[in-house]
Amino acid sequence: MSANAVGQGIALIALLLGLAWPLGRYITGVMNGSAWVVRVGAPLERGVYWLAGVDPEREMGAKHYAFAVLLFNVLGVVVLYSLLRLQAYLPWQNALNPQQFAGMRADTALNTAVSFVTNTNWQAYSGESTLSYALQMLGLTVQNFLSAATGIAVAIALIRGLARHSSGAIGHFWVDLTRITLYILLPLSMIVSVILMSQGVIQNFSAYKTMPVLQSTTYEQPRMQANGQAVLDKKGKAVQETVSVQTQTVPMGPVASQEAIKMLGTNGGGFFNANSAHPFENPTPLSNLVQILAMLLIPAALCFVFGRMVGDKRQGWAVFAAMGIAFSVACLAQIRLEQSGNPNFAHLGIDQRAQATEAPIDAHTRTAQADSVWQAGGNMEGKETRFGIVQSALFSIATTSASCGAVNTMHDSLTPLGGMVPLLLMQLGEVIFGGTGSGLYGMLVFALLAVFVAGLMIGRTPEYVGKKIEAFEIKMLSLVILLTPFLVLVGSSIAVLTAAGAAGVANPGPHGFSEILYALTSTANNNGSAFAGLSVNTPFYNSLLAFAMWLGRFGTIIPILAIAGSLAAKKRLSASVGSMPTHGPLFVLLLLGTVLLVGALTYLPSLALGPIAETVIQVAAVK
Repeated sequence: MSANAVGQGIALIALLLGLAWPLGRYITGVMNGSAWVVRVGAPLERGVYWLAGVDPEREMGAKHYAFAVLLFNVLGVVVLYSLLRLQAYLPWQNALNPQQFAGMRADTALNTAVSFVTNTNWQAYSGESTLSYALQMLGLTVQNFLSAATGIAVAIALIRGLARHSSGAIGHFWVDLTRITLYILLPLSMIVSVILMSQGVIQNFSAYKTMPVLQSTTYEQPRMQANGQAVLDKKGKAVQETVSVQTQTVPMGPVASQEAIKMLGTNGGGFFNANSAHPFENPTPLSNLVQILAMLLIPAALCFVFGRMVGDKRQGWAVFAAMGIAFSVACLAQIRLEQSGNPNFAHLGIDQRAQATEAPIDAHTRTAQADSVWQAGGNMEGKETRFGIVQSALFSIATTSASCGAVNTMHDSLTPLGGMVPLLLMQLGEVIFGGTGSGLYGMLVFALLAVFVAGLMIGRTPEYVGKKIEAFEIKMLSLVILLTPFLVLVGSSIAVLTAAGAAGVANPGPHGFSEILYALTSTANNNGSAFAGLSVNTPFYNSLLAFAMWLGRFGTIIPILAIAGSLAAKKRLSASVGSMPTHGPLFVLLLLGTVLLVGALTYLPSLALGPIAETVIQVAAVK
């Protein structure tokens, strides 16, 4: 691994820390109501509450908070589904639907609505050939803000549960949602939008452009009749005609505004089908760095919010350290695996040199040369040359660490083990920074489990930041930890065993299984990235994945809020001799060990059938 690659990784971590620390202080002030921006925006905030009929002074208990979260998001699915189905009938068609796109098919619309409401942003469609500007803005961008705000609100509610003393309330969902949207997500999105536009990300309402190509393309295709059937010759074969392409259609649209919240809210849904590999979404190495930082920024800042709100900044640093260590190891592994490339190309090159020189190469020399050469330049398949391997690898780790799902490289083209690293990051529960809010509350669940297990092992009281961890909390966190593996493994089994599921696989064998496993892992953990070789825009996959996305999101949020309510009602105890410290290096290692142990034990058999088996086949083919 080159010094340049290591330097880029160190610079990324340093920039992230430098931005997340002050942002954490700002977010804490916003959520406590002490920030200057809350005082300035108070009249607007009161107007929103008046229109909604909300009493901001009356806080909610856990059940009330959970009901508000569910009701709000069910309404979000209904509204977005209706917009997607009625796209062709919305007003301002000439201005906001210049391509005159029709409404979505029912199963695709349901999948898309659930996807964006759950902060998954899984896309079974191509954005530039399916959705109008009106839908991109009124439907998808709105949910990008609201789904991110929901996740942050749930995380803040859990922090309040840990911070409060004998309280029956964990906050007010409508107040939290309003403040997060107005004072955190909107200002940050405007800043990032301007930076992205300065780098060339487009922002317009123009109709699609027809442009001449630099080099015409000629190919043959079947000649079609007016009824859509191919013209057949006397032998019953399709008559071919030669087609020469002199122009191409270049899509336009308000991209920068959606791109900013797509990354900041760890949403990931691309304006274009190529997502952040498209030059209109991510044109330069600088825009690529900005997008990586935007994905990680709020999840990292929430670690420091946690430390400040519970009154012990060391607790926030411990959680950030655990996330940062795991993220750094994953980045180094991914860069190494992608720079190594495919060993089969090295042997192919050795054989070609042997033929050119007519000098035979024995097996020992072949292996030695292959180990030192592998694939010249590394694995560039599916990557943009303007980013190269290092920035592509960092992006793939950031997007699966941060539960974002945006991609600047095709994950289906990663090396087998290079594809396993992002897959494993999702399978660990999206807690290595994770999504906006969901990453922190997921990691805090593992922290509670680590404290409970360690307390049993060493005979100390299982406490976390002064709150005793008892039977109810363990039952709830068990539901959180076991739900997503259940959805992933059972869902993958159904897809593999049914004809409708197997029909979408383009690559039979271990890689095809990896594609299915990745799809269920991504949707159940609300990530949204994909191995692109799997055809998922079918009623079977749209229904299966929508179910996984919904239950993966709200099947964990409800137990999280139950834990928050239970902890808030307890007294906060002072640390004693029997309390285990939860802010030092030992606890960081314990927390990381708990995360890795749960993920490894749960998913290792499935990984052995997919990327590990593919690697074994690849190496065996070389030898």
